Amino acid sequence: MKWDHVILNGQIVTEDETYPGNIYIKDGKITAITNEQLEGEANETTDATGLYILPGLIDTHVHSRDGGATHKEDFRHSTQAAAAGGITTIFEMPNTYPPISNKENFERQSANFLSKAFVNFGIWGICLGDLNIDDLKDLDKLGVIGFKYFWGYAVNKENYQLVYNYEEGMENVIPPCDDGEVYRMFEEVAKTGKIIAIHAENSELINHLTKRVKAEGGNSYEDALRARPALAEELTIGTGIALAKETGAHLHILHVSSGGSLDQIALAQEEGYPITAETCPHYLFLTNEDFETKGSMMKVYPLVKYQDDQNRLWDAIEDGTISLVCSDHAPHTLAEKQMDIWNAPAGMCGVEALAPLMLNEVSEGRLGLQDIVSLLSTNPAKLYGIYPLKGSIMAGADADLTLVDMEKEHIIRMEELHSKSKVTAFDGTRVKGMPVRTIVNGVTVMANGKILSSEPTGQLVTPERKGDVNYNE
Repeated sequence: MKWDHVILNGQIVTEDETYPGNIYIKDGKITAITNEQLEGEANETTDATGLYILPGLIDTHVHSRDGGATHKEDFRHSTQAAAAGGITTIFEMPNTYPPISNKENFERQSANFLSKAFVNFGIWGICLGDLNIDDLKDLDKLGVIGFKYFWGYAVNKENYQLVYNYEEGMENVIPPCDDGEVYRMFEEVAKTGKIIAIHAENSELINHLTKRVKAEGGNSYEDALRARPALAEELTIGTGIALAKETGAHLHILHVSSGGSLDQIALAQEEGYPITAETCPHYLFLTNEDFETKGSMMKVYPLVKYQDDQNRLWDAIEDGTISLVCSDHAPHTLAEKQMDIWNAPAGMCGVEALAPLMLNEVSEGRLGLQDIVSLLSTNPAKLYGIYPLKGSIMAGADADLTLVDMEKEHIIRMEELHSKSKVTAFDGTRVKGMPVRTIVNGVTVMANGKILSSEPTGQLVTPERKGDVNYNE
């Protein structure tokens, strides 16, 4: 037998167990897992002695800015950053230019991403209310990973780009969807069997409170939290859950930041409704008190909140209310991020630091490696319908693997990030436990922090469809 890649002497980690083994790869697939060495030659051999082999890690929440603001980031850089951080698959958010709002844009962006992808990728579809309600069925058939609705955001009439701070009377702007439009979106997505994910913030409340706080002269992080409180997230989540209950849609709450939000999510889950949730490292490792040293580098939406919220998020990971952790990778230029709390844009680099930050919690004893597999690989793969091809180590699965050295120490430094714009609130953070080899479709893309591939070889990932969908119901 001529193997494409053989990995020897590693400790294989799944969500349920850890055991020693060798992995044999052919044509991008795992062909055999054994305790013995099989006969045959290999194009590539990796000695994994002292390393843990995880099913390829997945980041479900990435904004690569391509097309659009490619001076901040592009797909080539974001997928190299992903590989450098041990990520083998990313899900690209749909607010690109053009947005993933119809068949033509999906096909155009798929080709664009394929030409630049160093890891595998799925593509989100966007919900724009009545503007593209009739396009959702085509996006489903084409293979979007799920549908996202940016709740409360307006839309530019000319290019369908999101307008983040809508005010009544704006020219060339379509106002945010009313609840009737949102109800119809939930109905249509429910027919596909795919997830409808929401950015949960009540823009009307935020606009009202922001004007009040600014009029009072507020300019601190606490003032920003008064203008954009947990209530803004909780109100929207409450409405979303009610609509999901009524329509049967699978609702996924993106980047949960508030303890109060978890109460609603947990209750809906206990009642048996298909409600799932994620959070991000900035909510797990930062609080309002960090603004003094981090400044606007830590500005994200929803805002990072208080220690009690952080504690509640960790509890929700432990009890399963939160099923996955992702980065919400959203780079901006350094100059933009150095602006004041009101004017700095929300977002930072995250895809490269996601796994190291979470692996450090294994070193600290808060998590186990099997938890990492669940949160960053198996749970996302199952949730989005790509398991067991992704998120597993078994014969027949795709040969996407992340090799981890739990003794390796590292300091996250902005200047060393592989993204085009190198901005993060975790600059200077010391971690123990690092991805040291990223294998995508059987080929080593990253080894010891260096990108080895000269050409992009990532592939489009699409979920298994739920049979024939009757869109006329």
